[in-house]
Amino acid sequence: MRVVYMGTPEFAVTPLEQLVENGYEVVAVYTQPDRAAGRGRSMVAPPLKRAALGRGLPVMQPPSLKRGAAATELRGLRPDVIVVAAFGQILPRSVLDVPHLGCVNIHPSLLPRYRGTSPVTAAILNGDRFTGVTVMLMDEGLDTGPVLGRAQVPLSPGDTTGSLTSKLSLVGAQMLLDVLPRFARGEIVPRPQDEAGASYSGLIRKDAGQIDWRLPAVDIWRRVRAFQPWPGCYTTWRGHQLKVLEAVPLESRAASPEEVPDEAGRVIALRGGAAAFGVITGEGILGVLRVQMEGKRAMSAVDFLRGQREFAGAVLPSA
Repeated sequence: MRVVYMGTPEFAVTPLEQLVENGYEVVAVYTQPDRAAGRGRSMVAPPLKRAALGRGLPVMQPPSLKRGAAATELRGLRPDVIVVAAFGQILPRSVLDVPHLGCVNIHPSLLPRYRGTSPVTAAILNGDRFTGVTVMLMDEGLDTGPVLGRAQVPLSPGDTTGSLTSKLSLVGAQMLLDVLPRFARGEIVPRPQDEAGASYSGLIRKDAGQIDWRLPAVDIWRRVRAFQPWPGCYTTWRGHQLKVLEAVPLESRAASPEEVPDEAGRVIALRGGAAAFGVITGEGILGVLRVQMEGKRAMSAVDFLRGQREFAGAVLPSA
């Protein structure tokens, strides 16, 4: 089977590798153009490009697929199917019509829940017990096409967007290997999505990670996990950004025997648990396990508190 593969981030790498290792003929890999990144603004290749070049696959990086030349180029590749995994562009009808089997998308949610750009983050933010992967036949909408297969995955309390995305990438790769041959043989009938259950996840802004200590501790804990690795969850201390890398929600009695103040954002020392200090929130205490001061290395809360003795008792600002 001749495959054109489209994707950009790390999520797209494992399905591509599995296609190659299982004998699919990947005739081209399409990904987003290189982007300037870091303080030096040097050009950085997308993760999928690096993986494709490492396997000797031809890489295409058109800024848009809406130009007529893009469809002409794709027709010349004669793909049986186009496989898409977090490509970052909505495919126009001229591209969708190129392969005779259509365009198959791997989406990291249980569609129609969390269509859009940030489904993994949305599942953690909303406290879902389960999420999953949907393999779907693409149409011109945003993740609205008929479903070819779904797999459910439980969320663990320690899951971050980074770790959960890696799990879903593995699941998506295995699903793709199961769905593609059966779909090609006509053994799978695409099932329309239930529009009544549709929801959407949007782009995450860089400032979304700024902590509002007036929120409940459980909500802040979810944000710490959902915004890891990007944009990170942070507050400020002495004019510098302080990232909270790992935390756990606690009840007020975790701070006993001392009386717990009710001022949101106040830092209190904790005893006898994994968290060296906690922060009073709008409901409960957020126990902090790991932090990173701006310009410094990540460290345990124990080490941070040891070096910042005036930190306990401080009041951190809310967003």
